[in-house]
Amino acid sequence: MADVEDLSLSRRDLMAAGAATATLAGSAQAASAAPADAPSLVKVAFEVNGREQTLTLDTRTTLLDALREHLKLTGTKKGCDHGQCGACTVIVDGRRINSCLSLAVMHEGDKVTTIEGLGTPDRLHPLQAAFVKHDGYQCGYCTPGQICSAKAVLEEIKAGMPSHVTEDITKDPKLTEAELRERMSGNICRCGAYSNIVEAIADVAGGLSKGEMA
Repeated sequence: MADVEDLSLSRRDLMAAGAATATLAGSAQAASAAPADAPSLVKVAFEVNGREQTLTLDTRTTLLDALREHLKLTGTKKGCDHGQCGACTVIVDGRRINSCLSLAVMHEGDKVTTIEGLGTPDRLHPLQAAFVKHDGYQCGYCTPGQICSAKAVLEEIKAGMPSHVTEDITKDPKLTEAELRERMSGNICRCGAYSNIVEAIADVAGGLSKGEMA
């Protein structure tokens, strides 16, 4: 039988043992927490401006950052990064979206069109040429998003999709200034070139409906 004196611990021994136990517990927690902080990488394949692209991305990467940081397509702008200004607008499978609000991994197999896919400096898209003709920009930061959005707007009207200001949703919407301003309301121009933007879009569409002034 052990001697009682051999089993006794001094106060100093007890404190040292407690500190060692706490250190080991902290180390164990740190070791278990490290993998959770590591990025989760996945491969994503989609078509951008007619070209197949395959990227290995952190699952938290937005479509905007995938385009700008990984594919170097910097025409798409990062403005508010909260889906409020529209500077990051791109067209995905024919529909305009705020690319800052959409994760890249959600677009496996999708067809993405950015401003670089619409035209080139030597061969402008009709909307790009119209924005130049009508001074539809000043600083130009929002312009790529404005033009991508405008392209989708004209397709929406052509397809008969109503908006909040469509007078009769049982009929095809008319190309009015009110329709254009409503549909483009998600794209903010801090320079205030709205009137010229409407003129540019109306010009490409062949003019506003009869009796409407741009």
